[in-house]
Amino acid sequence: MTVKLNRKALEHARTLVEKGTVVHDARDDWSEDAPSADDENAFIEKHGWDAYALWHLGEDAEASEETKGRFSFPYGDFATVHRCAVISLESRAAQNDHDDIAKASKKLLEQIDAG
Repeated sequence: MTVKLNRKALEHARTLVEKGTVVHDARDDWSEDAPSADDENAFIEKHGWDAYALWHLGEDAEASEETKGRFSFPYGDFATVHRCAVISLESRAAQNDHDDIAKASKKLLEQIDAG
């Protein structure tokens, strides 16, 4: 598994933060705010895999295309960036030695907190 930073998703997240499309929630809220599997499926059905990919900072190009297993490190609920999601993914990325994703998420969190 070779998870790399999804640069298109990072740009999408930055743009949303610049527009103020952010939920400034608490650190542990992501377990409740994260989209369910049904929410993910409905989003994919309506918007497609490219749009789904834009909500994940990690992508494993070795995984099958058009599978959820290809994408990791979600940062929002398909409508807004969630501060708690960015905190969570930064921690998981650092723990799993995905340094590029950890660094990008730290900068994204700084952008959120500055806004």
